[in-house]
Amino acid sequence: MSDTAASDAKIHLEGRLEPRDGWRAETCTIARTLDVLRTKSAMLVIREAFYGAERFDEFVARTELSEPVVAARLRELVADGLLERTSYREPGQRARQGYALTAMGADLFPALAALMQWGERWLGPSGVRLEHHGCGAPLTVELRCEAGHTVASSGDIGLARAPRGSR
Repeated sequence: MSDTAASDAKIHLEGRLEPRDGWRAETCTIARTLDVLRTKSAMLVIREAFYGAERFDEFVARTELSEPVVAARLRELVADGLLERTSYREPGQRARQGYALTAMGADLFPALAALMQWGERWLGPSGVRLEHHGCGAPLTVELRCEAGHTVASSGDIGLARAPRGSR
């Protein structure tokens, strides 16, 4: 994005940010989400859970992180409700702990897909792509309002106060 395009995007949003009056940083859902995800290594562990990793050794091998780092991230992600512990037993072996995405963790998928799409566009191809099982077409992430309209640019976005009691 050029400096002019970035400036234009900011100008479009600035005119609509009146509801930020009285807004508090501690209620920012972006900041709170980053508090849960904490680190790049947490994002890599979640990525691998989406790609099918369930066992500790799979997370270590696929993320190329050390065992202590993976163990710490798994503990944090379980404590925060994004992953849950499961049990499995190989024939003739003792029961072991596995990990599975919770509904809360699975709901992160669109955000990860959006990060992947942004990276492909601005940082270069990764060599993999997400595609629809039904037809094989690549996935794209787009914003839509609840009425079904595509939101094409930041100029189409306004910031409004949420109704009292909404999450």
